[in-house]
Amino acid sequence: MKVKEVAALTGISVRTLHHYDAIGLLTPDDMTEAGYRLYSDDNLAILQQILFFRELGFPLKKIKELLDSPTFDRQEAFEMQHKMLLEKRQKLDEMIETIEKTIQQGRGEIIMSNEEKFKGFDFSHNPYEQEARERWGNEAVDKSNKKVAQFGPEIQEEMNQIYSKLASLRHSDSTSDEAQAAIGDWFNMLNNNFGTYSPEAFEGLGQAYVDDERFTKNIDQFGEGLAVFMRDAMAVYAQKLRGEIN
Repeated sequence: MKVKEVAALTGISVRTLHHYDAIGLLTPDDMTEAGYRLYSDDNLAILQQILFFRELGFPLKKIKELLDSPTFDRQEAFEMQHKMLLEKRQKLDEMIETIEKTIQQGRGEIIMSNEEKFKGFDFSHNPYEQEARERWGNEAVDKSNKKVAQFGPEIQEEMNQIYSKLASLRHSDSTSDEAQAAIGDWFNMLNNNFGTYSPEAFEGLGQAYVDDERFTKNIDQFGEGLAVFMRDAMAVYAQKLRGEIN
């Protein structure tokens, strides 16, 4: 198919398709003698996947990183996108319910609690992107380290103090009040300086401390076994935030 045909089929502009080609995101498999781009069925399948990622809020740069990863599996990606879209639909349903109740409250028909007023809202970093990047070539560790370096010495000192406190507790029970208070300081520090972390994202980050040797190496500089201790403490803290345990 020529570029104009693809644009008509998909509803995206010719300029957008040219841009995808220019950045190496989607390069047509063939070209006519006159220089017109020709898109194969395989190109269309890739484009479909790109548009699913776009619908889920992925920046083009991140999509390219995923597609270029040697571990990327197209069929697995479609299955994951299906799961993510179902989760997005559930979130939208919750937000629709929230706004319907807000309208009812405005009419004096019901009274909403503060919790009900904000049900469905979540402005944390893209959970879909995190899941995909962890599966197909995660560069989050490198980017996180670069982000830390951008902060002033005050933030790094705060981080070091929390690490040191946790390191002094690493041989104790991760469920203890003292350990949970210290990991709570870590949770608050992340949320105050690195965006909003949901309980799930916080627990997933703790697992990454153990799964990724670069994280483990950096954290265990404060004491061998600290990464594992933090993972366990963060999991417990997340469970408490979700109300799964007291």
